[in-house]
Amino acid sequence: MKSIVLALLISIGTPIYLAAHAQDNDLQSVTELAMQGDAGAQFNLGSIYYNGRGVTQDIKTAIKWIKSAADQGHARAQFALGTICAIGQGVPQDYKATVKWYRLSAKQGHAGAQINLGSMYNNGRGVPQDYKAAVKWYEMAAKQGFAVGQFSLGGMYSSGRGVPQDHKAAVKWFRLAAEQGHAGAQTNLGARYGSGQGAPQDYKAAVKWYRMAAEQGNARSQFNLGTMYDSGRGVPQDHKAAVQWYRLAAEQGLVEAQYNLGGIYSSGRGVPQNYKAAVKWLRLAAEQGHAGGQFGLGFRYSSGLGVSLDHKAAVEWYRLAAEQGHARAQSSLGIGYGNGLGVFQDSKTAVKWHKMAAEQGFAQAQFNLGTMYKFGEGVPQNYKAAHMWISLADYNGYLVASGSLGVLSKKMTPTQIAEAQEMAAEWLRNFELR
Repeated sequence: MKSIVLALLISIGTPIYLAAHAQDNDLQSVTELAMQGDAGAQFNLGSIYYNGRGVTQDIKTAIKWIKSAADQGHARAQFALGTICAIGQGVPQDYKATVKWYRLSAKQGHAGAQINLGSMYNNGRGVPQDYKAAVKWYEMAAKQGFAVGQFSLGGMYSSGRGVPQDHKAAVKWFRLAAEQGHAGAQTNLGARYGSGQGAPQDYKAAVKWYRMAAEQGNARSQFNLGTMYDSGRGVPQDHKAAVQWYRLAAEQGLVEAQYNLGGIYSSGRGVPQNYKAAVKWLRLAAEQGHAGGQFGLGFRYSSGLGVSLDHKAAVEWYRLAAEQGHARAQSSLGIGYGNGLGVFQDSKTAVKWHKMAAEQGFAQAQFNLGTMYKFGEGVPQNYKAAHMWISLADYNGYLVASGSLGVLSKKMTPTQIAEAQEMAAEWLRNFELR
């Protein structure tokens, strides 16, 4: 779980002396105090100009006053200046300067600076990447009770970065943050209950925490809650509720939710079957690079479901998924090349794609590859190789493989059959060790 530079998410802070809407006389008095060297007033004045409260926003003037306060050791000003350097607003973006100011603030106990300094070490921005240092600063903020620090520290224990991996410790820190309403921590805590990692497996508890985060708009929890309703884990199975939560996540751009929603519209599970809607959601997932979405969209083009039949478009989407290792897409691309659908017929290329899918254990591709060896299409004819692949397809439940194997066996000697069976057994042994 890669942390982000939280500086961009934490505000400069509310003024010490001023209410949210400063009156002219308040601004005047704070300006006078700032000019006299009062660090708190300087920070407040900088904050006023930065946010444009009661004055025209002026970032340069804001930075001038915030830096004056920071130079005097004002922790909130140091934190604010570090944030400004990270954003690069009014000054060149400078992560080294960010680290400098965060460190000064963090050493004074400013939790936001501790969290952000931890993130700089976690991501190697402005400093060499150092997970142990990241843990140190996250832990300081976490022990002050700051939810973001607790969440970040939980993430380090979860991944084993900077500390020995410890799922129970991760759950402890996620829980503390989750109980403060941190949606990311609620999501992660739900996932731990769902998987039984660091906590007893408890689908009802998983649903509880997912729901809390989902109701805050957390897309990952909306998706996860959708999967719980879809499968009936922790809640009564309810496909309509699954669609509701998938849609909320999908509309936020979560690719897995878009893909699942495409599948639901394809099957008519929880919604009226609607191939055009399926294509819409599959396309959104496919355009984000989701291999399943790319394959699904290719299949719609190859079958004309929800779109006009277009074998060339099908091949384009199959190829994108196949290049990511999607076995069904590889097999479909092999079929396209084998039959000249959307591409020029090319048996050698068909063999290439079928073999990639077959090596992943995909039964249809194993059968097709065996058939190509049987007839010598794209490869030299080889009954032993054909027998091996077709028998593997049969082992994996491909229905027509058994009959084809019987016909093929009649053309082979007992020795050839025994050798082919040993080849298949060896392949299975190696496959199970992967």
